[in-house]
Amino acid sequence: MAKITGTAICALFIFFSFTCCLPPLAGSLSFDYPTFRSEDQKAIKIEGNASFSVGHIDISGNNWDVRKSQGRASYSTQPMLLWDGHTGEVASFTTSFSFIIKPKSNSSRGAGMAFFLASYPSSLPTGSAGYYNLGLTNQKDGAVAAGDNRFVAVEFDTSNETEVSDPDTTVDHVGIDINSLKSVKTLPLPNFSLTGNMTAAIQYDNISSIMSVTLWLGDGHGPIYRLSSKVDLKSALPELVAVGFSASTGKSVELHQLLSWHFNSSLEGKTATVVAPPPSSRTSSSGVIAGAVAGASLFLVVFFSMSAFLLRRRQNKKKREAKDEGMDSEGEVVMEMEFGTGPRRFPYRQLTNATRNFAAEEKLGQGGSAVYRGHLRELGLAVAIKRFSKESSMQGRKEYTSEINVISRLRHRNLVQLVGWCHNHDELLLVYELMPNRSLDIHLHGKGTFLTWAMRMKIVLELGSALLYLHEEWEQCVVHRDIKPSNVMLDESFGAKLGDFGLARLIDHAVRMQTMTIVSGTPGYVDPQCLITGRASSESDVYSFGVVLLEVACGKRPMSTSANKQGVSRLTEWVWDLYGEGGILEAVDERLNGHYDEAEVERVMVVGLWCAHPDSSVRPSIRTAMATLVSKDAKQLPVLPAKMPVPTYAPPMAPWDGQSSSSGLSTSTVTRSSTTSGYTGPAPMVTPRA
Repeated sequence: MAKITGTAICALFIFFSFTCCLPPLAGSLSFDYPTFRSEDQKAIKIEGNASFSVGHIDISGNNWDVRKSQGRASYSTQPMLLWDGHTGEVASFTTSFSFIIKPKSNSSRGAGMAFFLASYPSSLPTGSAGYYNLGLTNQKDGAVAAGDNRFVAVEFDTSNETEVSDPDTTVDHVGIDINSLKSVKTLPLPNFSLTGNMTAAIQYDNISSIMSVTLWLGDGHGPIYRLSSKVDLKSALPELVAVGFSASTGKSVELHQLLSWHFNSSLEGKTATVVAPPPSSRTSSSGVIAGAVAGASLFLVVFFSMSAFLLRRRQNKKKREAKDEGMDSEGEVVMEMEFGTGPRRFPYRQLTNATRNFAAEEKLGQGGSAVYRGHLRELGLAVAIKRFSKESSMQGRKEYTSEINVISRLRHRNLVQLVGWCHNHDELLLVYELMPNRSLDIHLHGKGTFLTWAMRMKIVLELGSALLYLHEEWEQCVVHRDIKPSNVMLDESFGAKLGDFGLARLIDHAVRMQTMTIVSGTPGYVDPQCLITGRASSESDVYSFGVVLLEVACGKRPMSTSANKQGVSRLTEWVWDLYGEGGILEAVDERLNGHYDEAEVERVMVVGLWCAHPDSSVRPSIRTAMATLVSKDAKQLPVLPAKMPVPTYAPPMAPWDGQSSSSGLSTSTVTRSSTTSGYTGPAPMVTPRA
């Protein structure tokens, strides 16, 4: 057995002592506290009057007799790498948390609380000039903090102080602060609304430099408030920061309690290279030994550093390749989800158990993806599980990503609710609430339930309500791009909910339209102008809505083989011809057998033609269309041309689903005609979307 020398033992001791004493390298930071247990206290730094309790953290004093208190609670296990000094790259991050603000009374309130990023480690400022500082700074009024005192915060303020230019219209407000208590942007809230249980989500995007805040009051079913502002975190803060919460009270007493906290940041730092200290020179032999030890330690440090560097480079390469496919370095879909009250991730095994290993008898339908019925026993919930195959196509992966990014942020009674998702090595899965009566398409054209006119009218109004929310009532305009009966799902009472957001796009209200590199959708429902120009907009959704209105009233598909089988019959043209002849009611679904309100049916079909007008500038907005549908005044119906107009479009700009435009309309020019009932140009030859 080889003899272990004292020099070797010394070298090993120094090396392990050296490596064990290295501080943790800063990088991406991720943690999740659904609640706070006693063992979690080790990772939370408590300052000032803050205190840790099982189940929650009191950010300020937790006694009704404590006034003029302030405190902080921050994550202390490791700092967050906010920006990388080597590359200049800035981190993105998402955090969500549930909290309580409880004043003694509405007439006696404290100052509020804040989520902050500040120099690491966190240090509660002393010698504060005002109780309204929220535990963020000791600067007077609106002075700007510098050095280690810098901070960026989102404040949930329960007092309006003129010294820091708080809103004077209400007491409560949300603000974004950058090194000063004078917020760069504020959102006034109704008086005393920041009381009781609340949930907030804060996201920072390193590309746009936009910090966005979403606040849910109560149990999540109350009002939702949103605030966003551009924030240059690299200029405002040092590379390493602490993340946490702060609060303060004045002469009045107010409790500030943190109930749960999720945090995730994206930036990985470079591995640091550490240089060993110079050897001691007491004696020649000790110098040799120390030199050998230092050399060995340095060699090992360099070796491990190089290994880490090569591993990191390999990971970064995979990350870049994955990003091109819409995935991050671990294969996770890049999502902009509002954590806390939104969808959750499910283990793959849980979903296979829920569907009995995706049994054929559980399959509800098959298109570009298969949909299965499932039962989540742990939640006692019936769900529909949409199963994408990663090997199917890049388009399928893009639709998976788009669907999560869009629908997870939307909240409306007439939208199908996304319950969760799962990304396995081979498959992509989305979990939705189960719609017991499946799709509108099945009942209109399949072996479903016969829909009375009252049921149909309810369905089109609820579909219109969903579109109104998407187009005009959310913070951005959501263009669905694939409105059709098979995407209109029906609950147990045949209430309508719009689903399948795989093709959806977010467009700023001021922009109004977006040019697509590939035109997608379903033939018969796609706006012809969008097909030719490649521009998707709310008007193109309105066109599809109009086609669905006609389909519901007539019981016919938008395109079908003509009676003599010599061509294709188009529903819109057929109904428009009848409208021009004064016999539009002849188009009503024969299965209704005359059991319908004639004025109501006529209104639905005329609005359908108006929405499907070939010229998008003539179409109504969804708000106008809905107002007309619910109106009992016949004078509100538009007067349309007796013949279906045919506008002039520009030549094709975008291929259909990746195919050359030569397979579509070629470069034919379609001219406007007042005497032709249809399009004079050739019909689009398109590849249907599965």
